[in-house]
Amino acid sequence: MTMRIEWRGSANKLPHGATALVAFPGVGNIGKMAVDSICELHESVELVRLHPVGLPPHAHLDEDGLLAPPHLTVRQIQTPSGIPLITLTGKTQPTEPSQQSVLAGELMSFFQDQGVATVLVLAGMFDKPENKETFAVASSASFRIDMEALGVDVRRDKPKSGAVGMPALLASMGPLFELNSACVIATSVGSSADIMGSQRVIEHLEGWFDFGLTVPTNGGEWLREKLEAIAPAVKEDLVKEMTGSHDAFYM
Repeated sequence: MTMRIEWRGSANKLPHGATALVAFPGVGNIGKMAVDSICELHESVELVRLHPVGLPPHAHLDEDGLLAPPHLTVRQIQTPSGIPLITLTGKTQPTEPSQQSVLAGELMSFFQDQGVATVLVLAGMFDKPENKETFAVASSASFRIDMEALGVDVRRDKPKSGAVGMPALLASMGPLFELNSACVIATSVGSSADIMGSQRVIEHLEGWFDFGLTVPTNGGEWLREKLEAIAPAVKEDLVKEMTGSHDAFYM
């Protein structure tokens, strides 16, 4: 394994039987913003940083103001349900297809060794503005049956052209590592920050799996805060326009 593993604090393993919510920047940044929002809305602790080969050579200041090499972060989420839940995300992913394949295998091998049970990859998919769907695609018949029993909207005909990139590889490789894996997809027009799509993902995750997640229920206010964080100088009338009764965010 070429990926360096840096345990943080007193952590030296992942919670056994955990469900991993995984996301990388992509279409509408839907999955990435959903994972980041889940970490913001709940008490969480950083368990480990993963340093794979192939990430762009860009070091960032971390939350302690220390210069950190490019890495992926795994955090444990504390929820009232007590279900072991972790997240994995990063600022970027390898750009070379061969490196993406290697990293996907290393991540799934790491999850398998750590006793992770399920990997749910959160992602966006391009679609028409009027189509606002959220659904799952499984990588095994047995997990598909399990999800359908929970009421998950599992599709067998989408995405018709398949999927590419790290999220697609991770979501499809579960059976190779004796893990349940699936992709949870929200449709989007592909804007750089599809906040409403991210909120839909969180709502459906909680509705389907009962993780005990805090779901943003103040819709417009939660969206307002996110918009102002992205563009602090945005004018009030623009914020009102984008949080009104119509979904202008998709225009």
